[in-house]
Amino acid sequence: MLPNTLFVGQQLYYLPVCESTNSEAQQLLIKNKATEGCTVLTSEQTNGRGQRGNTWEAEPGKNITLSVILSPVFLPVRQQFYLNMAVSLAVLDLLHAYGATDAQVKWPNDLYIKDKKLGGILIENTINSSSLQHSIVGIGLNINQVSFGVDTATSLAALTGTTIDLEEVTCRLLELLEKRYMELRSVRHAKLKYEYLQALYRYQETHRFIVDGKRTEGCIVGIDEEGRLGVELDGELRFLGFKEIAFVI
Repeated sequence: MLPNTLFVGQQLYYLPVCESTNSEAQQLLIKNKATEGCTVLTSEQTNGRGQRGNTWEAEPGKNITLSVILSPVFLPVRQQFYLNMAVSLAVLDLLHAYGATDAQVKWPNDLYIKDKKLGGILIENTINSSSLQHSIVGIGLNINQVSFGVDTATSLAALTGTTIDLEEVTCRLLELLEKRYMELRSVRHAKLKYEYLQALYRYQETHRFIVDGKRTEGCIVGIDEEGRLGVELDGELRFLGFKEIAFVI
């Protein structure tokens, strides 16, 4: 497998089974064995991590589970959410290209179609002074799995009725990730933010959320420079961090 890229995926480690591709990537960094774009790919992840401490479960050999090491030293710490935007849009580009044209980004970085989850992203950053030093970008994406333990998950195969070549779709993902990362490196922040907002799940719609431990209704109106979600609640605009708000689906 060799993607048509300058650096993303050019150094590739394939592990048939591992606990976590993010953890494996971290070990490569510690041992100074990784160049930028180094990718760790597995067919079976036994202890994948998700947001809010959740685990990421996937049927072996049927989905994309990988981590990419990036070095966004050009990105100030206060602007680190732009990396989330770029990565989320890259995955969204892939889903759209493979027929999931209604796919959206659920803040901060899950991929949904209608009210079902297609995939998730976990980015772990190492900070050096005032900028990012390394970022490990973990991506889990449901491709050919059609049976799930929950009814809130789906896959490309379930949506399109087609079995997809995993090697081909993985190469395409790495190519699109590099393209979006280069936009970020070119400081095309306004473009990334605009596209992220246009693709945002439940953007400018009134829906139920859990805020301060209570169910309420609100309308997502944007995100601020730090990546906090801007929600209008009872006529008041609040910017809320990841642990301060939850979607009711």
